[in-house]
Amino acid sequence: MTKCIFITATGTDIGKTYISALIVKKMREEGLNCGYYKPILSGAVNGIPGDCKYVTETAGLNCNPMDCLTYCFEEAVSPHLAAKRQHIVISKEKILEDFKSKQQEYDYLLIEGAGGITCPINLENKYLMNDLIKDMGADIVIVADGGLGTINSVLLTVEYAQKRNLNIRGIILNNYKDNFMYEDNVISIEKLTGLNILTTVQRNDTDIKINKKIFKELEK
Repeated sequence: MTKCIFITATGTDIGKTYISALIVKKMREEGLNCGYYKPILSGAVNGIPGDCKYVTETAGLNCNPMDCLTYCFEEAVSPHLAAKRQHIVISKEKILEDFKSKQQEYDYLLIEGAGGITCPINLENKYLMNDLIKDMGADIVIVADGGLGTINSVLLTVEYAQKRNLNIRGIILNNYKDNFMYEDNVISIEKLTGLNILTTVQRNDTDIKINKKIFKELEK
């Protein structure tokens, strides 16, 4: 059975794509057949899904970036709004169908969400990103900024996820710096949430200090 993790975040533009690329790259360097899937992307430029292109190129995935997603929108807005403006209804059934297809291709699959954990997918039936995660049955890793204000945003995201019975594998702090405030953020978040900071990533890092245990039940 394919081992999956879902990368979500405390908000948009936190660095999910950057972190996703580094994780898939790392897993493949360890010899694992690890793939990437982003169900919904908005902000494509001239029809090119930039997030998927970045991940496939960074991780050395031999596939077309368009094959890594289900819905691609050019306007850089929430998925529900992008779909509405194109008179498209996002189908969770179609996403889950593509998700299952991806599971046939890879032993390990990293799924990247859009926006934060509450990002709306279909406003009419109040279907949010966390509902999709639940339907996929995936554990989550939360990406957060390493700097000022992150304690608040992480605690809110963790509490929201736990109330919806999502299993959190841990937290990754992006844009990290080696100073006392960032170090204290690590200590404070771990103490207040009871979760592990899996690793920290500094701006422009080309490697991530994480191992294959990030994937559920991999070592059992």
